[in-house]
Amino acid sequence: MPALFLSHGAPPLVDDETWVAQLKDLAATLPRPRAILMASAHWESAPLMLGATETVPLVYDFGGFEQRFYEVRYPAPGAPALADQVEKLMPDTEQVARTTRGLDHGAYVPLTVMYPEADIPVLQMSLPTLEPDRLLELGARLAPLRDEGILIVGSGFTTHGLPFLRDWRPDAAAPGWSREFDAWAAETLSRGAVDELADFRSRAPGMPWAHPTIEHFAPMFLTLGASTDAEQSPDQPIDGFWMGLAKRSFQVA
Repeated sequence: MPALFLSHGAPPLVDDETWVAQLKDLAATLPRPRAILMASAHWESAPLMLGATETVPLVYDFGGFEQRFYEVRYPAPGAPALADQVEKLMPDTEQVARTTRGLDHGAYVPLTVMYPEADIPVLQMSLPTLEPDRLLELGARLAPLRDEGILIVGSGFTTHGLPFLRDWRPDAAAPGWSREFDAWAAETLSRGAVDELADFRSRAPGMPWAHPTIEHFAPMFLTLGASTDAEQSPDQPIDGFWMGLAKRSFQVA
């Protein structure tokens, strides 16, 4: 299986026809996963934590949206065997805890588009750190799962400067800081310059407005770490903006 970094978006992103079409097209190119391991920007917790493995509920971790977004269901099967595998891949220095936490919107929103039948087992894991080097290492430990048909997904957003948005329409023009950061990310990814990406807080134009907090960029490094070569030039099948934020997403071999 490849591994993915997805810009997941708020729940209303499912109303964006362009984004939905892009995500469906991406899913159609993938082999059918045996299970899916999700790491979302919306679950930071150390030690490493694994979510529900029996019934998998949803976490409506947002506010201010239409009622219909709180009525979404995604009854995916749990993945207890995958949770066992993740535990076994961790070193003795990486403690793993089990919880009954459900899928947050960073996990289930893209899955409702990609796999609407909700018939593929899903496990969500926390981000135990936001530091790129540690996430690259964690991704490398998870990489063997790909040989067993597991789709590893880091779910964030290529730009996420919500405090600095002034136009909240879905088709709003992207602010300069969002365009500049996105262009830098696209070019740096295309060169496989992982060290530069990891130093985005210092190197990237548009900072700190593009990421006043870094949890939405961090999942990218888990995905890169899970690749066969973190310095490869990944396929970037989804680009463009939603509400001025860059929804660039990529796939690694």
